[in-house]
Amino acid sequence: MQTPRNTFKDALAEGRTLAGLWLGLADPYAAELCAGLGFDWLLIDGEHAPNDLRSMLGALQAAAPYGCEPVVRIPHGDAALVKQVLEIGARTLLVPMVESAEAAAALVRAMRYPPEGIRGVGSGLARSSRWNRYPDYLHEANARVSLLVQVETAQAIGQLDAIARVEGVDGVFIGPADLSASMGYLGQPAHPAVRAVIEQAIGTILAAGKAPGILCTDESLAAHYTQLGARFVAIGVETTLLSQAARALLARFHAARPGR
Repeated sequence: MQTPRNTFKDALAEGRTLAGLWLGLADPYAAELCAGLGFDWLLIDGEHAPNDLRSMLGALQAAAPYGCEPVVRIPHGDAALVKQVLEIGARTLLVPMVESAEAAAALVRAMRYPPEGIRGVGSGLARSSRWNRYPDYLHEANARVSLLVQVETAQAIGQLDAIARVEGVDGVFIGPADLSASMGYLGQPAHPAVRAVIEQAIGTILAAGKAPGILCTDESLAAHYTQLGARFVAIGVETTLLSQAARALLARFHAARPGR
């Protein structure tokens, strides 16, 4: 039984544009609901959502029967944490706050078995190898994992070309919220000055031969970034969608009540 291919990684290599949804509820039931909607990828957020290894595992298991690729964002680029998240079956990782090419290269090594990297060998205990039911997993895993690094400060943007050219980095994700804050526009990710930097960054990433990514819940702006070449674009956050829909429902109910 061959180790399954990483369809997300393959699609990025082919230059396809992939629509994603952010998951922040930290609940496998919600993850499964979203997994069946037709998105190309789902982001299981371990940085700003209350996810731990157990809930990440549950979300990965819930999404497994569906055609979307789960991407796990870990809270920081620690090699031991990278190993643990890969072991529970994540194949694509998004790592926040990557500030240099050296940091990106260290993450590439953390995701790969020797001699290309430093990932510890414990596949017999790991869901990633289906407990060694994939007989050649140790030799096939390096080609199946996908690394996305997140640039989200003015300092990282200054190092963007070098970061994007690191071999083993498949995509570079631009974080508009933190980027806008680092530029002095806290809470204004669509500020014209921030947009200009993002637009230039997309071009830089493409020129390096890598896939640009972004989270943008403004549909027209997301379409604009896609036209510029963004390849993996998260267009919504399930927590926000639930909150907005519930609030709008309550407002409609109150507006329709007799005597109001």
